[in-house]
Amino acid sequence: MKNSSAADSVVLGPRPQYPIESVDNALRILLLLGERSELRLTEVAEYLGVASSTAHRLLAMLHYRGFIRQDRRSKAYVPGTALTGVAFSILQQFDVRQTLRPFLEELRDETGETVHVATLDGTTVRFIDAIESPRAVRVASRLGRSMPANCTSTGKAMLASLSTERLHQLYPEEELPGLTEHSIRSRAALEREIAGIRRRGYATSSEESEEGVSSVSVAFPAEHSALRLSFNTAMPVSRVKRADIKRIAELMRSTVDRAAALLH
Repeated sequence: MKNSSAADSVVLGPRPQYPIESVDNALRILLLLGERSELRLTEVAEYLGVASSTAHRLLAMLHYRGFIRQDRRSKAYVPGTALTGVAFSILQQFDVRQTLRPFLEELRDETGETVHVATLDGTTVRFIDAIESPRAVRVASRLGRSMPANCTSTGKAMLASLSTERLHQLYPEEELPGLTEHSIRSRAALEREIAGIRRRGYATSSEESEEGVSSVSVAFPAEHSALRLSFNTAMPVSRVKRADIKRIAELMRSTVDRAAALLH
């Protein structure tokens, strides 16, 4: 007997006259992966109501095409580069950026600084929209750039929404990549930083991704979007004051709350 799931409610078209069960089951696996951070062979077989050997063949084909990958340690299946690549391409083409643009403009006007929207792809942050500060001395737009998540306030804000187990899956080794001498370069240090972000509700960075640049970021609640998103405000270190950081963070938290409601 097949188990039910919210994924089964995703039906947007008429049932085909000649359904292909194997294709439907592969698509149901991907929908189920949208609900959970990882999948195991036994739960996929149980969910589909098929033998483990059948579930394994379906997973193997999705793995072959890059839609899933198998974690080396846990052996669980997680989203692959093809799946996240498709999601990122769709994000670029459709209305998430259009929906968030007015809020980004508000943040730029209120702070006078360069602002970004970014998404998390594994351990990488991708900047998908940006508006530069009107000031003569400003942080340049990072639109289209990708950076290690542990080196940016944006990445750290989104990583803080993950479970410790998922964080360890993304970072199986203690040593982490860095961009500057101020970058967080160990998993233990990253976990300590994330604990503080969870308490505060926002992340900061001081020259961790680029010399002379500080930033503040607030992540969107995961339940409001299929993708992990974050707003970021970046400014020259020379303009940063502690009071400004708190003010900008509160402004961004309020803005994220309003923007997230439109993505639900």
